[in-house]
Formats: sequence, C-alpha cells, structure tokens
Amino acid sequence: MTEAGSPDGRPVVALHGWPQHHWVYRDLLADPPEGLRIIAPDLPGYGWSGPPPHRWAKDDVAADVLALMDAMGLERVLLIGHDWGAFVGYRMILTAPERFDGFLALNMAHPWVPPTVLLPHMWRFWYQVPMATIGGWLQRRTKFVRRVFHRASALDGRTAWVYASRFRDPVVARAARDTYRTFLVRELAAGGRTPAPRATVPIRCVFGVGDTALHPSLASAETARADDYTVELVEASHFIVDERPDKVRAALIALAEETR
Repeated sequence: MTEAGSPDGRPVVALHGWPQHHWVYRDLLADPPEGLRIIAPDLPGYGWSGPPPHRWAKDDVAADVLALMDAMGLERVLLIGHDWGAFVGYRMILTAPERFDGFLALNMAHPWVPPTVLLPHMWRFWYQVPMATIGGWLQRRTKFVRRVFHRASALDGRTAWVYASRFRDPVVARAARDTYRTFLVRELAAGGRTPAPRATVPIRCVFGVGDTALHPSLASAETARADDYTVELVEASHFIVDERPDKVRAALIALAEETR
C-alpha cells in the first residue's frame, strides 16, 4: 500500500483495475490535493500485494478493502475506483454505504445496466474468455499486456512496461486470470438474477469515450438507480487515469468539496 498527504487529511481510498497496480494513481500520490490523504493499495494478488486468500470474487475483494479501512482506523472515506477497482467500489458502497462520503467511478459500467442496453455490447467482452482460461500463460509468456496498452491507448512504452512486468510473477498472473474467471463463471449470471439495490452514496462517473471494452451507455445516468449520480464523458481511452490525470484530479477535488 502507498499513501501520501497529511495523516490528518480527509482519507481517499483509490482502487486500481487490470492490468495495473497502485502506481496508476502516481499523479495524486506525488501531489495530493490540499486537505486530502491518498491511500492506494495494491488489490489482492496485484502489484506487490502477495497471493490473494480467495479466487477474486469481487465481494471478497470488497471485504478485504473494508478490512484494510478498519485496520487503518478509517471510519468514512472518499472512494475512487477504475476498471475492476470501480466494480469492487460499487460493491462496497452498496453493502456498506455508511463508510463512504462519495464515490468517483472511472470507466466502469454501473451495476444497474438493463439487458436491453448490455446485450448490444456483449461482443466487446470477447477478450475475457481467453483471460479467464489461458490468461495466466498469456500474461506471463507473451507480450499480451503490452499489446493491450498499445492497441487501446496512447500510453508510452515505459508506462506499459511498468504494468506488464509485474505479470512475470505467477501470483499476479493467476490473480488476473481469476478476476475474469470468477466474473464469467459466477458473477455475470448472478448479477442478472439479483438486481443491485439503489445507491445512496453520491457517485460521480468520469468515462473516457474512446474505451474499446466498455461503451459509455453502460454508465448512463438514465439507467442508474442512485440518489445522486452524474456522468462526465471525456476524450480518453479505457485507461483514463494514466491518460487524463488532470480530469481525475479535478473530479476528485469537486467531489470532496460537494461532500464536505
């Protein structure tokens, strides 16, 4: 886990997605917004966190982050999540809303997407099948991760290497495989059977419209079952935190001010 800012600052827990780790929030960690304390853990199995104690069920990961908050004495926080970090973030704000002042969701579908909106975009999830089956081998033995960045974003080679190099560790590669395997085998169907409850925590979504994996309609305010949900579309790919740290910073500062 990496943190920056005054120990007395308002805590912000920042969750990364695949195929990244805490370094994705390097802009906020290097220069924390005034009055905020940025806390960026490596999620179980990713980065330098070590073997996860489960097969990456998202509710288990949410419980891990809540346990981290308990261990750090954090009663209430602002939450940021990108990609799978945002998926986990949604689970957290829906199961423990009393722990969160606000949630900044970055390039992730919200949990209330109706089938009529989701089905036309299911073809975009094709990559999840190899990730869920031979994902461990793909990430360890090939240039797969670097190619993902090259094809889907404008990230430079050094940045892509910082992320891709961690997948040489079989623990990291297995955690990523299980992230997708558990979603496809268990969570996708379960989500369709059991609608997500209404959100009471204020949610601000910032979505890069150049995302080739997730369509912006999957994060639409029109289908969100939430008391306070807005979405801002920006020029960026799926990897919005790397490409537009300025937008992420501005959205976090605005959310912090709104929820004082």
